[in-house]
Formats: sequence, C-alpha cells, structure tokens
Amino acid sequence: MASNAGGEFTTVIGPDAIFKGELKFEKSVRHLGQFEGQIETTGHLLIAEGAKLTGEVKAGSVDVEGEVKGNLSSTGKVCLTTSARLEGDLHTARLEVADGAVFIGRCVVGTNGQSPVESAKPSQSVKQPQPNQSKEPVASGKK
Repeated sequence: MASNAGGEFTTVIGPDAIFKGELKFEKSVRHLGQFEGQIETTGHLLIAEGAKLTGEVKAGSVDVEGEVKGNLSSTGKVCLTTSARLEGDLHTARLEVADGAVFIGRCVVGTNGQSPVESAKPSQSVKQPQPNQSKEPVASGKK
C-alpha cells in the first residue's frame, strides 16, 4: 500500500460511503468508497484498492490503487500502483507507474503539470522554399 509522507490521513472516506458532490480538503484524504464529483486538496489523496472515483481530481499528490474515471491534476507526484485503473487525462509534475497499472488517456508530465514543451517559448519558424510543383516543363535556357 502507498504511504502517506505526512503521517496519518486526516480524513478517511469509508468503504461503505457512496455519494456525489464536491469535496475540498486542506490535508490528506484516504478514499475507500465510491464517489462521483470533484475532489480538491492541497495535500495527499489516496484512492485505495477497491475504491471508485468518477469525476475531477485536483491534488498536491495522488496515489491511485483503485479506479478513477475522469481527469486528474497534481502539483506533485502521481503514483499508479499495480491495481490502479485511470481513464482520463493526467497532468502532473512527476509520475510513477507500476507494472500492471492501466492508464487510458492523455498525459502531461512536467513542472506543475506543464510539459517543458508547453512552458517554453515557441521558436520562430523559418519558411522553407517550396519546390516547383507545376507539371509544366521548366525552361533550361538551351536551344
């Protein structure tokens, strides 16, 4: 099981909890039940094995052991364990994927969830001359 670097989880959503809505936390959360909606925390979020979350996640760091259907955004690290299933887009600063994890979606990894390519200034493009594509013969100057 994933560890919580900050100690114990300050909030635990039990395995028998089934609900919809919007949740906001300042510290760590351990989700064991079924939830549909949006979860936001600046702390650590653990989606435990057997837990299901459908919706949007914004967190400091996330460990996925269960199932997530929706977009996940993290300013820190996301860990997908062997039992994890994530269907949605992922934006994170760092990513760890264990053998056996299932991820279906798009992924952006970089500082604060922005890829280095996105955060860099676009370079000036130089127009390349186009080859003559007409089917008419080109005059060679010879007679």
